[in-house]
Amino acid sequence: MLFLLAEWLNFEGILNLVRYQTFRAGATLLTALLIGLLIGPRFISMLRVRQGRGQPIRVDGPQSHLNKRGTPTMGGLMILVSLMLGVLLWMDLRNPFIWAVLAVTGGFGIIGFLDDFDKVTKHSHRGVSGRVRLMLEFVVAGLAAWIIVSQISTDLYVPFLPGVSIPLGPFYYVFAAVVIVGAGNAVNLTDGLDGLAIMPVIIAAGTFAIIAYLVGRVDYSTYLGIPHVRGAGELAIFCAAIMGAGLAFLWFNAPPAAVFMGDTGSLALGGALGAIAVASHHEVVLAIVGGLFVFEALSVIVQVFWFKRTGRRVFRMAPVHHHFEQLGWSESTVVIRFWIVAIVLALIGLSTLKLR
Repeated sequence: MLFLLAEWLNFEGILNLVRYQTFRAGATLLTALLIGLLIGPRFISMLRVRQGRGQPIRVDGPQSHLNKRGTPTMGGLMILVSLMLGVLLWMDLRNPFIWAVLAVTGGFGIIGFLDDFDKVTKHSHRGVSGRVRLMLEFVVAGLAAWIIVSQISTDLYVPFLPGVSIPLGPFYYVFAAVVIVGAGNAVNLTDGLDGLAIMPVIIAAGTFAIIAYLVGRVDYSTYLGIPHVRGAGELAIFCAAIMGAGLAFLWFNAPPAAVFMGDTGSLALGGALGAIAVASHHEVVLAIVGGLFVFEALSVIVQVFWFKRTGRRVFRMAPVHHHFEQLGWSESTVVIRFWIVAIVLALIGLSTLKLR
């Protein structure tokens, strides 16, 4: 909104700063952070009053989690409010990538909210049927993929190899939807400990803010040998909004958490990262930067597959962060060490920009 206003006023005076994506990225991060910090206490109080017993805690999970009973969930709503207000205030709303990512963020957020609402009202950890959830997610992701692909090629670019791409043609629509849905559910599975999911999301968003900015600049993308995507630079501002809203949420989610993000937040943020990766043509790099999320998702897949085949478990408990808890690691130890892994993976992901 402010960008369009500044453009209408010909970017005169101090409004000339609004012309620059780097300035708007910083402004968006601070805006989302301040909004999140301001609305957080009242928002958490409202959730606590309305939810009563809070998020249901699984009795078959780590016993240390039972003392978290009564902690409200759906804190993802706070993230979405501050994120979207920051985006709508500072971004160029004529950019189609923005609406595609907003569609995923809002759509996945609604799906997650329905799941959280079902869990809270029925006092059960089951939530909405997995099949129904996946069907709705693919509908939203398919719409976003259609918007994004109308602006980019249908080639899959391979990191570390300059100029190497795989033409997927119409199959790219399916591939893009799978990336978006997979990212959403991978982050959702990671959200099991206080602060565990949100910090890696912030790290991944910061990494893709750099990638999106470079991809959107024809000079930098040509120099680095990465695909140039016209208009992708605006996604750096969206990434900054995720970072600001995420930092505000972490303020309240730091151990012991005053609120959980729930599926409302984890699905929305994961889906947003997936959509940004598709729009910036760095889908494979997302698997590197978000390797922690991939590991968490794979641990569940492997555990279920192996248990059904042999009746035995690969991990003491899945997702894998619970496995380390069962090995005797404290919750804070698991969280901080996973954060370190996320930082290392982000650096490896960024190295793909030059190692070509």
